[in-house]
Amino acid sequence: MLAKASHVARLQEDLFNETAQELRVDEVPVSAMATQYGTPLYIYSRSVLDQKWAVLRDAFPEQFAISYSVKANPNRSILQYFINKGAGLEVASGGELCQALGAGCPPSQIVFAGPGKTETELEFAIGRGVGEIHAESMLELQRISTISRRLGLRSRVALRVNPSKSVQGGAMRMGGKPAPFGIDEEYLESVLSWLESQSWVEFHGIHLFMGTQILDHTVLLDQYRHGMEIARNVASKIERPLRTLDFGGGLGIPYFPHEKNLDMGELGRGLEELTAEFRDEWFFSGTQFMIEPGRFLVGEAGVYVAKVNDIKTSRGRKFLIVDGGMHHHLAASGNLGQAIKRNFPMAILNKLNSVPMEIVDVVGPLCTPLDSLARDMELPKAEVGDLIGVFQSGAYARTASPLEFLSHPAPPEIWVEEGKDHLIRQRGKNEDYLVDAYCVSGTDSV
Repeated sequence: MLAKASHVARLQEDLFNETAQELRVDEVPVSAMATQYGTPLYIYSRSVLDQKWAVLRDAFPEQFAISYSVKANPNRSILQYFINKGAGLEVASGGELCQALGAGCPPSQIVFAGPGKTETELEFAIGRGVGEIHAESMLELQRISTISRRLGLRSRVALRVNPSKSVQGGAMRMGGKPAPFGIDEEYLESVLSWLESQSWVEFHGIHLFMGTQILDHTVLLDQYRHGMEIARNVASKIERPLRTLDFGGGLGIPYFPHEKNLDMGELGRGLEELTAEFRDEWFFSGTQFMIEPGRFLVGEAGVYVAKVNDIKTSRGRKFLIVDGGMHHHLAASGNLGQAIKRNFPMAILNKLNSVPMEIVDVVGPLCTPLDSLARDMELPKAEVGDLIGVFQSGAYARTASPLEFLSHPAPPEIWVEEGKDHLIRQRGKNEDYLVDAYCVSGTDSV
């Protein structure tokens, strides 16, 4: 109980500067937003985004450019926030590219990554003049060359490399094993030879991504060092410095009681030493280093809020049934890659200072046993109408969830800044599911 309670308390105090009975996000009470916008809903804090941006920017030397990873949370207001901070955007689909452009990001500040890009997506990206396409296979490179020739537009590409060395310490480890992502490091020489012969494809650099949800700064530093070694090898083969070296994302946040914050101070000191070591080498003369964080920047800025709609006991087990669930927060339910279900940090947002008194399961309204936001969670005694909050919900929550399952309306998103709340995505309606529905001949009209 104490470990769980301290984890939630740390998030309240460190991120939201909150020690009162009810959570306030940037001074706005959660109950006021629940009343105005209804539940369930997502709430995002501008001040937490400011905190995370400042910490990240302070840790990384000036020569590292930052491209926010759109997949973490593609809401337009969040994209515009990072664009205004001077960040580029990393997209992984035609849809994300459309959202990046719609948010006002200059095409030259967009990098397009991800395996399995279609010819339509590639043509869209090349036609809009994106800064770089990160190629994941030889076939993709050939498609880029063909489309570029047809459009009469020279494309800028980087090679995503599947490293021969595995990085340990992340929730997902990449490198040193077969993968659908990137080009195996051992085949780089033949791919580079082909690239150098192309007139419509301009080779810019290397993109590496060897892990995600990494909380150990030494793992990240090992990853960056290996990336520099690969880049040095590639530069020596083509006899010129690379224009870009993209280290990907991977920076984690602590979801569970046993996890600790990534030590950004130590990471920063290690980066200064690492860059100083390579600073005078011709291999990196003019090379733009890049990172693509997503979760680290937005994960802790969001809270998912649902209301207790029913309370029941079944054969000695108590259930709090809330009006949101797995369809809005697949990650919190444990169905987004967890081998063993572990609870996200959770609290009754209108009873923050109340002592935990009971062990409950928090479940949603869906007709499946998978719809469990928390199991064996220690919480204060709950009542119908209480507000349950799931912290760490700014990344991979709404857009990584099966929103249409059981046809519940999509929840709204709220941006809070300097004591004011703003609706940045409206709540869906039951009728939304009829908008693109068509009947076959012989059936009633919709």
